[in-house]
Amino acid sequence: MENLSNNPTKLDLSGKGIGDIGAQALATTLQVNQTLTTLNLNYNMIGSVGAQAIATALHVNHTLTKLDLTYNGIGDAGVQALANALQVNHTLTDLGLYGNMIGAVGAQALATSLHVNHTLTALNLSCNTIGAVGAQALATSLHVNHTLTALNLSCNWIGAVGAQAIATALQVNHTLTDLGLYGNGIEAIGTQDLATALQVNHTLTTLDLSYNGIGAIGAQAIANALQVNHTLTTLNLRCNQIGDVGAQAIATSLQVNHILTDLNLRCNQIGDVGAQDIEIAMKKRQKQNHDQAATVLASFTDIQSLFSRLPGDRCILSNILDYIKHPPLIIKYDRF
Repeated sequence: MENLSNNPTKLDLSGKGIGDIGAQALATTLQVNQTLTTLNLNYNMIGSVGAQAIATALHVNHTLTKLDLTYNGIGDAGVQALANALQVNHTLTDLGLYGNMIGAVGAQALATSLHVNHTLTALNLSCNTIGAVGAQALATSLHVNHTLTALNLSCNWIGAVGAQAIATALQVNHTLTDLGLYGNGIEAIGTQDLATALQVNHTLTTLDLSYNGIGAIGAQAIANALQVNHTLTTLNLRCNQIGDVGAQAIATSLQVNHILTDLNLRCNQIGDVGAQDIEIAMKKRQKQNHDQAATVLASFTDIQSLFSRLPGDRCILSNILDYIKHPPLIIKYDRF
């Protein structure tokens, strides 16, 4: 293709309307191209036929690392072909499949490939229709996959059953750091299972549970997990109807949790009581950071004496690094 004649490393064809015919032509080029690493085919309606052609190219292509197929209507047939390619492809690390009408069958095919694929680190399946069955299949793959670090299953209506399967996987998975579960109807029951997993999981740093109707009970479960979890730094609980009771529980947990730095509680029907406790939590974190810095620096009369001891005093260096690692807590919320 003309766009690849100059051997680029990145190619953005989003919204160009290439369709399945254009995708087939592009796929033919990808089979021999040795320079392209990033390909964006968003909003092109390549369909299952186009996706199958791209998949065929991935069997022999050894340079492409990022492929975005957002909104292309590839369906289960298209994703099954891509899943087969992932079993033999050893270079692709980031695959975007947002909004592609992928159901449980497609999710199961991807799950099978994740059992043997050792290169994919990011998979975006948000806004599809994988449901609880698809989530269960992917969860099973997380028990054995040791490379995937980011998984987005937002807006797939996996429900409490799907969340329970993901939670079970999180108890044994040691690589996933970013999990998106926005808008999945998880509710309190599913959230309780995820909270239990957070008490033993030591790798997840970002979790999005917004728009899941977790309520006060779900928030209390998350709060209990935050008291013992030492890795989660970003948590999104936006629009979950947690109310004052849920907000108070979260605020209380933050008195012992010093790791979480970004918390979204907006659109949660939080009144004056809950808001007051949130403000107290933020002020206490600010004071803790200030006190920690003061303790670390208290024994030094000047900057020169501090830096003169850093190379040989690992204890001092560790204390300073601890302070740097725990920036001020940011809580986004609004009053009901």
